[in-house]
Amino acid sequence: MSSSKRGLYWEDFEVGQTLVTPARTITSTDIVNFACLSGDFNEVHTNWEYCKTTPFGEPIAHGPLVYAICGGLNYASGINDGTLLALLGVDKWRMLSPVKHGDTVHMETTVIEKKETSKSDRGVIKVQRKFVNQNGTVVQEMETALMYRRRPR
Repeated sequence: MSSSKRGLYWEDFEVGQTLVTPARTITSTDIVNFACLSGDFNEVHTNWEYCKTTPFGEPIAHGPLVYAICGGLNYASGINDGTLLALLGVDKWRMLSPVKHGDTVHMETTVIEKKETSKSDRGVIKVQRKFVNQNGTVVQEMETALMYRRRPR
C-alpha cells in the first residue's frame, strides 16, 4: 500500500505492513554524477566500450547509488517526516539485478519486527526493503533496522 500519511510514529508501523514509495527513473547523468561524487570511476559504471565486453552491455548504476535514490524516494514518501531518529543497521544487502540508464525504480518496505527500547520515547522497527524496477524485478534487497519516535503521550 502506498502511504499518504506523513511522519509515521513507531506505533503506526505493523508487522506485515508494506509501504511503497513513488518511483524514479535512473539516468546516465545520475550514474556519472555519482561516480564524480564518490570517486568510484570503475569501468563497469563509466566506460561504454568496456561495458560492451561485460554481460551488462552498457554502464550500470553503482549499488550505493540505487540505495541512495531509494532513500530519497523514501524521504519523498513522507513517512519519516519528523519521526525517524536513526538508521541503526543494514544487513543482508544483495545486488540481484543490474540497474541501467532508463530503469525506473521504487522501494517496497515490509515491516518484519517491532521492538520497544529502554527509552519510552523511541522504538525500533526492522524492515525488509526491496528495490523494484519497472518490470517488477527486485534489483536489490536488504534488511534494515530503524529507530523512530514514539507517539507523544
